[in-house]
Amino acid sequence: MESFDLEPRYSSGELPGKCIKCLAEQKLDTCLRELLRGEDSEEVWQRFQMLVTFLKSPESQRLRDEAEKYLAEGKKVRLRLSVTDGKPKYEINIG
Repeated sequence: MESFDLEPRYSSGELPGKCIKCLAEQKLDTCLRELLRGEDSEEVWQRFQMLVTFLKSPESQRLRDEAEKYLAEGKKVRLRLSVTDGKPKYEINIG
């Protein structure tokens, strides 16, 4: 696995949304459950490590604020988490 996306949504009266941090924590929970069940694949470990690194990153708050701004404007937001040359990379795409 080289990358994966988090797609936050803005909450409305009819649809519950989730911020980037909440989505990352939810995905981290899912990875942890998979690992505890013995699904010890390299892909799960990589996703787990990328999520932990992102959540601990000083950039995560800035990216969360930026995503919330675009969501409030009604735009679709996608955050891509990846690793390039052993270093984490975060990229926001606005649609």
